[in-house]
Amino acid sequence: MAGRKAAAPDPARSLALLWGSHSKPGRSGLTVRAIVDAAVELADVSGLEALSMRTVAERLKAGTMSLYTHVPGKGELTDLMFDRVYGDLYADVDEPARQPGGWRGALEFIAHRNWDVLTAHPWIHEVPTMRTALGPNITLKYEAELRPLDGLGLTDVEMDSALALVLTHVQGTARAGAEQVRLQRDSGLSDEEWWRQIAPTLATVMAGSAQQFPTAGRVGTAVGEHFQSIIDPSHALTFGLGRILDGIAPLIDTA
Repeated sequence: MAGRKAAAPDPARSLALLWGSHSKPGRSGLTVRAIVDAAVELADVSGLEALSMRTVAERLKAGTMSLYTHVPGKGELTDLMFDRVYGDLYADVDEPARQPGGWRGALEFIAHRNWDVLTAHPWIHEVPTMRTALGPNITLKYEAELRPLDGLGLTDVEMDSALALVLTHVQGTARAGAEQVRLQRDSGLSDEEWWRQIAPTLATVMAGSAQQFPTAGRVGTAVGEHFQSIIDPSHALTFGLGRILDGIAPLIDTA
């Protein structure tokens, strides 16, 4: 049922599906690729919690049970969806390494490509990624993103840690952006409109506290006036990425 927490996927079944054929049709004419693509389209609109095997079947104008002959359940379907959306991340495995600007240009390129995927598919934030089954696209992604750091003198652990630092920052700012979009959609108010609505009450409850929080008041006001919001995720991405790469540079210089 939509909204019910999906059972954890079976890792062995997920791996077999991920690395198997997605284009071979079954007796119903359905393919794994068609099922996964329909599920991604639904999740992009309604989120992962609202997704079910039944809603995917309805979108495909098929019987729900016919889907189970291809995909055992929502858990395995989610693994397939997660791998699928990263399938077009790069033109080939060396695209990041070909970017101008050396390792720094490559990591900037990687960050913005991942940002594009996360903002296009915000349901990804609902997927627990620590134990996600490693499919071919995710494995190719990892290979492509490590190659620009290879041969610079970093240890293997340092290469992985540098990449993880960049990707974690991208995920955090993209998650903030997804929350901002969701709140604006659900409330029907932009951030500026929402703040304008609560400003009189906020001023009343915080009356007399300006001397207690002078720095917070000044900085918060400056940020609000500059971004018309408490945060601009795109600015946060660029600003933070620059500082992260500045921090990685001395490590590479002395490697």
